[in-house]
Formats: sequence, C-alpha cells, structure tokens
Amino acid sequence: MKKLEGAGLRGQSAGQTSLSTVEQEGSLRYLGYSIEDLAENASFEEVAYLLLLGKLPKSSELDEFEEELSSQRKMPDSLVNVIESIPSSAHPMEVFRTIISYMGVIEPEKTFEDQLKVAKRLLGVTTTGIVYWYNFSHHGVRINQDSNERSLAGHFLKLLRQEDIPELDKKTLDVSLTLYAEHEFNASTFTGRVCASTLSDLHSCLTAAVGSLRGPLHGGANEEAMKMLQQINSVDEVKSFVDQKFENKEKIMGFGHAVYSIKDPRSNIIKKFSEKLSLNHDHKLLHDAAVEMEAYMWEKKKLFPNTDFFMAPAYHYIGIPTDLFTPLFAIARIVGWSAHAFEQRSNNRIIRPSAEYIGPEDRNWIDIDSR
Repeated sequence: MKKLEGAGLRGQSAGQTSLSTVEQEGSLRYLGYSIEDLAENASFEEVAYLLLLGKLPKSSELDEFEEELSSQRKMPDSLVNVIESIPSSAHPMEVFRTIISYMGVIEPEKTFEDQLKVAKRLLGVTTTGIVYWYNFSHHGVRINQDSNERSLAGHFLKLLRQEDIPELDKKTLDVSLTLYAEHEFNASTFTGRVCASTLSDLHSCLTAAVGSLRGPLHGGANEEAMKMLQQINSVDEVKSFVDQKFENKEKIMGFGHAVYSIKDPRSNIIKKFSEKLSLNHDHKLLHDAAVEMEAYMWEKKKLFPNTDFFMAPAYHYIGIPTDLFTPLFAIARIVGWSAHAFEQRSNNRIIRPSAEYIGPEDRNWIDIDSR
C-alpha cells in the first residue's frame, strides 16, 4: 500500500482501533463488515448496536435496543427552555453542541459504567432537540416530541415535516446515517479520542468532537455542495461552471478525500438513492447536474466525489433544509464518537504527541529598554 505523507499527520498512525478500517483503494469496513453490505442489509439501529456493543444483534436484542433508543428521545423540560432561548440566527451546530453540553450538566455520566446509557440518551435527545429548535426558531412552532416512528430516521423526518413519510425517504435517511456513522481517525473522532484519553466524561468527549465537526473543512461539505449545485441552471452549464471555479482558484466542494485515492465507497451508495428520488421530484436538475459534474471532474482532474456530494441532492429531495445537513452527520457520528471514546478509555494512555520545533534558535534576553 502506498504510504500517505504530508501535513496534517497524513500517513502517521496515531493509535489502534478495532472499529473501522479506511483503505486508500476505496474500502470501508465497520468491525470487518463492508459498508456496502451494511447499507444494503442493516438498519442504522443495527449498525449502532454493532459499533457500540461490538457485534450484530439477534432479533430480540435489536428489538430491545430499538425500544431503548425510542424511549430516550423526549427532552427534559429545562433543555426545552434552553433550546427555545436560542435564536434562529445561531448555527445549527452550535445548537447541537449546546444540547450535548447541557445534558452533561443535568444528566451527567457519573461513572464509565453509564457510558452506553449516556450514548443512547444523546442519540435520542439530539435528534429531537435539533428538529425542535429548527421548527420553533424558524416557524414559531412547538412540535410534539413523540413521532410514533420506530426508526431514528423516521422520527427525525416525521418531526421535521409533520406528515406521513414515504418509505423511500425513510430508507434514504436511514442509509445515510449508516454511511456517516463511523470513519476511523477523522478530525472530529480524533479530537474526541484525545479528550477521552484524559479520562474525561462522554459529554465532554462528544462536545469536543462536535466543535471539530463544526469546521467547514470537515462536516460542512454537504451544505456547501448543495449551495454550489443550486447555482447551476442547466446540465449544459456544468462544464463552464467548473472551469470558472478552477480559473478563480475556488474549491469544488464534495470532491476528493484525505485518505481515499480512487473512490469513496459511500458515494455510489447514496448516489443511487439520489437518482431514485430525483425521478419523482420537480428539481431533477440537482441530481442530473451532480452526475455531469462527477464525470467532468474525473475527466479534468481525476477527482472523485466523496460521500457529501450526492448526499446534498438526496437530503434535499427528502425535505431536509440545508442548514440541517451537518447536524444529521453529527447525529449519526454520535455512534462512532461514543464507540471510540469507549475504546480509548478501556485501554488508555493519554494522547500527548510531540511537535517539531520550527521557531528561532537559542536567543539571549534583551532588557526592555534596549528592545
């Protein structure tokens, strides 16, 4: 395998994990299971069970797990008050971060034996909380927190859209959560593991991870891809649009990857859902333009789309506002972040790397009057 080198710790092993493997050639596996198999056969809840508990659940175990997750969705009244005080101008990831941090105050992780319970609680309450905030801050509506939906994907969409949700829409979101659930030592996961290595509580680990995901170079790519695609008025404009971007030295969002060198295995999975959804949508152009851009970017620069690129039209087609794209990424990644925190704290040594000093050589002190 070609060694990765360069800035940003490229190619340097920063620890061990049994949770996932990301291969340059375009392979992603969770505990040995390929992302293709999981997306095809597993629900997000099954994937969450796999990552948090280290095995695929039996039918009775999955039923119990789903029931437990469903029971964790209702927010404490004090959290509702906090959320209602946050204005619509706030970035949704700031709201997401606040929910986790506040839960650490009112429902703290008292011992590490509580970690699984805390992870389930945060998975449920962040899903409800971010949709509640969006509806209240943008539309002045206090939504019912109970959706009567079994799956997390169905719950999110039902609260957001306040209507019965087509199965294809639920399946699309469910698969997307599986694709986003875990991805080895990415920036936010590594941030969370550094925090976990101090033996801090799970709320702190996840708050740190959310802060890292908040950055536009990590979690915001799907939002930026959506904004970019919305600027294109016809498929015929795609090539000139891309050429102009390159001429202006602007980044084309949703292409390339820090690890994958040939393809992102998640991209084709969500692309198929985007295509299916586009066939019955007024704005089919979004998907068609994305397909044309994918082909032209490969022809021109040998760049491939990452998972965020086709996630943008897919999310748009199922009625998700662009501002909520990154919080959905975060909801799914709560599973991966939590699993990494569990793993780090179970066999821990504090993460404390060294730095290569590039400052000036030894210098003599200069008195302030002589400077």
